[in-house]
Amino acid sequence: MVMLMVFPSSHRLSHPCICGAVSCCRMCDEELNPAAVAQPVEDVHGDGRWMAQHTRFVQECKDGEPDVLFVGDSMFQLMEQYEVWKEFFSPLHALNFSIAGDTTCNVLWRLQNGELENIGPKVVVLWVGTNNYEHTAEQVAGGILAIAQLLASHLPKAKIVVLGLLPRGEHPNPLRVKNAAVNGFLHSWLPRLGQTQLLDVGREFVHSDGTIIPRHMFDFLHLTSTGYLTVAKPLSDLLLQILDETPEERQASLV
Repeated sequence: MVMLMVFPSSHRLSHPCICGAVSCCRMCDEELNPAAVAQPVEDVHGDGRWMAQHTRFVQECKDGEPDVLFVGDSMFQLMEQYEVWKEFFSPLHALNFSIAGDTTCNVLWRLQNGELENIGPKVVVLWVGTNNYEHTAEQVAGGILAIAQLLASHLPKAKIVVLGLLPRGEHPNPLRVKNAAVNGFLHSWLPRLGQTQLLDVGREFVHSDGTIIPRHMFDFLHLTSTGYLTVAKPLSDLLLQILDETPEERQASLV
């Protein structure tokens, strides 16, 4: 079952923080939440790959005019290597600003340092948080909310779609419990932001006995072609709905 939570704009905040709840505000505050502190990736390998990718994204902002912007970690970065990207998302005039291994902190830094300049996407799709190993579930959710708040502030006309974190590991384990808890916080907190939707497809990746479906996740974390298709179909339907584009119009754009 695909869970889609749509929140109307009537839930917009008048409070400057992402929500009025004291606990959530603490998690959105970078002084109190380490997952909401913007920081680049340390170049431990000495080849400058991460910064080079960021620089390329900043340049793409000057050259492209995307309707849809994807932001996240390897889950989105690797998707471009599969047919689903060409079939579902390239026709939507999409840019993909995702880097493997990124945490909420790294995405925050990239967005604050040029990756939102000179563009005005209609939709931003955010998928990050599973690499925040050092942070609690509440902190990770707060980091994701901090990114959503930055997006809403910098791109006030854009809709924001947040993908729930997927289960990971072949069998139930603490990281899977943590990711589920992150999604629970997001479900409670996102309504206060407005113009934000949470798409959670995690149930599609788990057998009834609690084990991960191998044909969807080849290493019980990263997705196969069928795994990406499981994500892409509901996400594409949602994006088309937001963009108010019919399947016929989309097919015409492919031609």
